[in-house]
Amino acid sequence: MFTLAETSFCIHDKTILHPTSIDFQKGNVTTLLGHNGSGKSTLIKLLSRQQPASSGKIYIDGLPSERLSSREFSLKVAYLPQHPPITDGVTVRELVRFGRYPWKGVFGRYNKQDEEWVQQAIEHVGLIDFADRFVSTLSGGERQRAWVAMLLAQRSECILLDEPTSALDVAHQYELLSLIRELNLSLKITVIMVLHDINMAARFSDHLVAMHSGRIMASGTPQELMSESVLEAIYGVPLNIFTHPETGQAISYVR
Repeated sequence: MFTLAETSFCIHDKTILHPTSIDFQKGNVTTLLGHNGSGKSTLIKLLSRQQPASSGKIYIDGLPSERLSSREFSLKVAYLPQHPPITDGVTVRELVRFGRYPWKGVFGRYNKQDEEWVQQAIEHVGLIDFADRFVSTLSGGERQRAWVAMLLAQRSECILLDEPTSALDVAHQYELLSLIRELNLSLKITVIMVLHDINMAARFSDHLVAMHSGRIMASGTPQELMSESVLEAIYGVPLNIFTHPETGQAISYVR
């Protein structure tokens, strides 16, 4: 889906992301991990074209990202920032309908097909009973579901999520990540997201990318990265691993 070729990002004299080369596979859920300031959000902002690379190239399906028009890019990629805009006075249906904006523009008229896609997106995230509720009245987990529905209405091949669980309790984190995984499998959507919780990332991802000080220090399957030595290098604290007796999943905890 994405290929980075010696891609970097600098602000003034400070390098935030060192030259990086990596492939993000189509159809996978890939999670970026690392401590604060490791470069995770910078990387996902480069993928989403929220900021331009200082050097190197970013390719989407083999095409240079910067050569795609806004509409062509929107067909490929939808992006949800860590802090979405305030949605006071906006209903769930109205928010989800914004996902059609890249195709319609400011004065575009929505047709029957648009409304069907909006309805389908709301149904996919389980908010059909909340469609006419104001987004501001929803719980944190419900609100995140509404934003995910907006991305689905955009009908893109890939969704980029920057810390989608940061304001949620553990139960709602699990609920949201379960939904994202389900959408990935059922709709064949590529997902690239930033998470802090290594155990949640390992449970719901196909591939993990660990970052430290603006560099990728490890990349692989959850089974490959869930080792004590790798996790200690990523987070700088001693971590132990045990195997869940029912699922067989490796789970980390501070020693």
